[in-house]
Amino acid sequence: MSFRLAAYAVCIEEGRVLLAHHLSGSGRGTLWTLPGGRVEHCEDPFDAVIREVAEETGCEAVVESLLGVDSRVIPIAECNVPGAGPHQNIGIFYRVRITGGELRPEPEGEIFESVWTPLPDVAGLRRSGLVDVGIRLAQTSPPTGHAAAVPVGGLVEH
Repeated sequence: MSFRLAAYAVCIEEGRVLLAHHLSGSGRGTLWTLPGGRVEHCEDPFDAVIREVAEETGCEAVVESLLGVDSRVIPIAECNVPGAGPHQNIGIFYRVRITGGELRPEPEGEIFESVWTPLPDVAGLRRSGLVDVGIRLAQTSPPTGHAAAVPVGGLVEH
């Protein structure tokens, strides 16, 4: 089983959420996701989320609060990499506020645009389940910080 620790930014302002448009390297097309990604070896997730926002969107951000943690195991049949075994992703979600910079594509990366998206429009986007997890955590603030499972299917993918 493969494993990934990641930190994600949930930035909601004036009824809009900041989303990143990801171009899949596996030929699966595009998918909307939250700014964020892998926590590097010896890196604090708090620092990782700020770094990822800067790399992917061109914006500076500050963490306002920890929203929660999501742990999901992606079964073999649903993994995007052929021949890969099951994969566990631990996602740490932070509420962040943009403090500067300008939205731009990720230089030499997989994010080709970042967009402030009205919350009602999110349901119509082909997106990662992480988007739904982050928005739900921001809207419900569960006291335990545990993210409820988000079913995949339709427009929601791993």
